[in-house]
Amino acid sequence: MSVNLDEASIRRSTPDIDHERAVAIYDLLEENRFEPAGIDPAAFALDISIREQRLVMDIAAEDGTPVTTHILSLTPLRKVIRDYFMICESYYEAIRQASPSRIEAIDMGRRGLHDEGSRILRERLDGKIDVDHDTARRLFTLICVLHWKG
Repeated sequence: MSVNLDEASIRRSTPDIDHERAVAIYDLLEENRFEPAGIDPAAFALDISIREQRLVMDIAAEDGTPVTTHILSLTPLRKVIRDYFMICESYYEAIRQASPSRIEAIDMGRRGLHDEGSRILRERLDGKIDVDHDTARRLFTLICVLHWKG
């Protein structure tokens, strides 16, 4: 599997966001369960973009032959993404100056929102693409990167 984010969809970001993106892509490449419905398991190239406020997942074979495209409304994820951004900003600020217990408390909230976003994403992909919890978390991270206003 290869993963590519549409460069036109990515806005200016911070080093923290760039790091999150790199880690999510690395983890997806190392281990994932990403199984498009009705398609024989094979190596895929996944291109992710945001077009007209919708998530677009273009799936192609290794040779670049288009396989399928899934377009999902992001409306069910908007509140979680907004809340996730707010808590991430608090987290990044806290790791620079807060006590370990404060950082841990913020991180627990951050992980909870991340899990919520992942759950919603899995529901939205149900019947289209089978993903496990960890793969959904990584995909949610990439969706957030595409939404980052910078």
